[in-house]
Amino acid sequence: MSSIHKRHRYSTRVQWTGNTGSGTSEYRAYERSHEITAAGKPTIAGSSDPAFRGDAARYNPEELLVSSLSACHMLWYLHLCADAGVVVTDYSDMSRGVMEETTSGGRFTLVILQPRVTVASPDMIEKAMQLHTSAHMHCFIANSVNFEVRVEPEIACI
Repeated sequence: MSSIHKRHRYSTRVQWTGNTGSGTSEYRAYERSHEITAAGKPTIAGSSDPAFRGDAARYNPEELLVSSLSACHMLWYLHLCADAGVVVTDYSDMSRGVMEETTSGGRFTLVILQPRVTVASPDMIEKAMQLHTSAHMHCFIANSVNFEVRVEPEIACI
């Protein structure tokens, strides 16, 4: 078992902004709108998924979870590439998640990350591909969830 090397703390504020005048007097009487803030950062407009009476123009928690996994993987990957001498010139990821509802609630069962990476030289492609495995093993968010996070990368050269 690993011992704690460092401990980091994170604080955010979620403020419900969906009171239309009668609070939660009934299920259809309120909006799911909220704002997510952290000190010194722009506000994120949130809501629930439209399937749960949310506003499709705002981010929902499920999208934020999937994007957190994607961003964590990307940041580790870029770090490891820089350390290994692999020059990444472009990176994008169209990630997607699967959440299943049951009679007792719901849970994510799978998130698939699909990073599309461009490197500066053909001789970097093999190492670039291998570093996705290391990035996945290092990702703090992926190490914290109880469902499969699959990485399906593609590497190209300029």
